[in-house]
Amino acid sequence: MKYYLGLIVEYLKNYIKTRMTYRADFWVEVISDLLFQATNLIFIFVIFMHTDSLGGWSQGEVVFVYGFFMVPFGVFSCFINLWGFSERYIVKGEMDRVMTRPAHNLFQIFLENVDPPALVGSIIGIVIMAVSGSQLGLPFEWWTVPAMLVLTISAVAIYTGIYTALTSLSFYSDAPTGILPLMYNVQGYGRYPVTIYNRAIQVLLTWILPFAFVGVYPASLFLEREEMRNMAFLTPLVGGVFLLIGLTAWNYGVRRYRGAGS
Repeated sequence: MKYYLGLIVEYLKNYIKTRMTYRADFWVEVISDLLFQATNLIFIFVIFMHTDSLGGWSQGEVVFVYGFFMVPFGVFSCFINLWGFSERYIVKGEMDRVMTRPAHNLFQIFLENVDPPALVGSIIGIVIMAVSGSQLGLPFEWWTVPAMLVLTISAVAIYTGIYTALTSLSFYSDAPTGILPLMYNVQGYGRYPVTIYNRAIQVLLTWILPFAFVGVYPASLFLEREEMRNMAFLTPLVGGVFLLIGLTAWNYGVRRYRGAGS
């Protein structure tokens, strides 16, 4: 554990040195991310200009769900960035370099692609939750912060499991991006209450690609939506299961990897 913690510190030092050299890039990334999140938030407000509720959810509740969605997604985007894996590590052969080092290969890849500016999205998400929660009159209980931490980590585990499993397909194909762009679009459905979709999509987002567990289900615990409380409690279990699936798929793919060749 000490060895891996030391690696995290060293990689973050290198990241800071790089950003100090190209400071403008850091702020451009932060501002572009904020504009993207603001656009999604404005979209919610536009919808509620034409209706008082969305599938039985008020504007404040939908905004709260969106705020929670941003928190684990920001953490995931910071520490689990696999977007360019196929092109960089398979097509260009950098996986060979990673495989020759003593640290676990997936851990190295995570650290090499760390993106701290993404954490700004998590901070904004917490602010959105605080403001909308205050407007809704939600109580701040003794368990609120511990539950927030557990559910956030569980949601990050779900993201990690799904994207690691899909990225492992790169060991069988050298397509630059593969299915990841499609999955990125699907995950967006998790930022809204799952009950607004038809039954097929609800099943998809709950049990097959459980992006409902990174947004509406855990958020419902704080919103005191009794009909979804049990689903919120399942979030850690779903996170553990999908993380195990992702790591298993990854390790199996690595065993099949034979190098970039010449």
